[in-house]
Amino acid sequence: MPRYARMLSEAFSRKGYEVEMWAPKERLHRFGRSPFIKKWLGYVDQFLIFPLEVKIRLRSLAEGTLFSFTDQALGPWVPLVASRRHVIHCHDFLAQRSAAGEIPENPVSSTGRQYQAYIRRGYRKGRNFISVSKKTREELHHFFGGVPSRSEVVYNGLNQDFTPLPAPEARAVTGRALGLNLGQGFILHVGGNQWYKNRTGVVEIYDAWRSGGGNLPLVMIGAPPPPELEAARGASAFREDIHFCQGVDDTTLRAAYAGASVFLFPSLAEGFGWPIAEAMASGCPVIITNEPPMTEVGGDACFLIPRRPSAGTGDQEVTDWAREASAVLSQAVDISAEDRTRLALRMRENVKRFDPGKAIDRMESIYLEIFNRPAHAPL
Repeated sequence: MPRYARMLSEAFSRKGYEVEMWAPKERLHRFGRSPFIKKWLGYVDQFLIFPLEVKIRLRSLAEGTLFSFTDQALGPWVPLVASRRHVIHCHDFLAQRSAAGEIPENPVSSTGRQYQAYIRRGYRKGRNFISVSKKTREELHHFFGGVPSRSEVVYNGLNQDFTPLPAPEARAVTGRALGLNLGQGFILHVGGNQWYKNRTGVVEIYDAWRSGGGNLPLVMIGAPPPPELEAARGASAFREDIHFCQGVDDTTLRAAYAGASVFLFPSLAEGFGWPIAEAMASGCPVIITNEPPMTEVGGDACFLIPRRPSAGTGDQEVTDWAREASAVLSQAVDISAEDRTRLALRMRENVKRFDPGKAIDRMESIYLEIFNRPAHAPL
């Protein structure tokens, strides 16, 4: 959320708008002497002190103000300005779905369910929403209990200049930065340790592919691996070719996308799926899970695999899934030069939807339409 908020702030400031960013400050949290005390003092900062500060600031704030919430998870504060012009950006409803018991891979505690209900009660006071995908908008309507006054979709814009590069050059740059020999190509994954990124599934697919004769290394760029991912690598017969890379700078990341033989993204769920668009913009063949919003972002320019079997499924089902996905990986790695050229054209056309300038322009038009209506006027 902070990065997205900064992006919006900078973009609209460049367009000449006066922008202020409001967020809870660490007033009591910093005085906590233990993690437990710090946590509860942080709650006081967020849910008691910050609302009072907002109410005080609202007294002297001009009526001609539009409030933009950068995520629906900020729902607890929506009622503070629900009677004023506002818009709420929605990225994903994975936490809400998990709390509702819809995602077996991510069970939620009773307090977590209560907190998500608190968030939901807040954002349901809102009237105007912008979702990053059609899938996210569908989930908004589901949890909202209907269709809000205004509900739009604006795809994310790429936040870097991802472009194709000659493969030998890109692999040389990536290899030097990571200290690896990648001259013959490599399988790439980019993602954090969130449960839905399915990083263990990446290793499972890679193992099955290598067992079937594949011979390229696997490069996984993202957060340091958690114990279960380290264990998956440790159990692999190909562990020496599985590389976890952290702290990768933007230049190396762009080169990695451009130099990879295939980008493997078997995510269980997403709100949008930035890496899909980033890899396609870099000219890299992409393998994604055959479910929205991954398919919504990938369009007709990606290779598709099934979703990994849900938590609690037997080992044989997971083995069969990995084997099926590895066959698609072989197809993507072995794509002919002619087919790769055709695929590159489709990818290039597809990523035009994720132009950052067009995304901001579309948001601006929605903001202005909301701003130019009386706060309580119906559409």
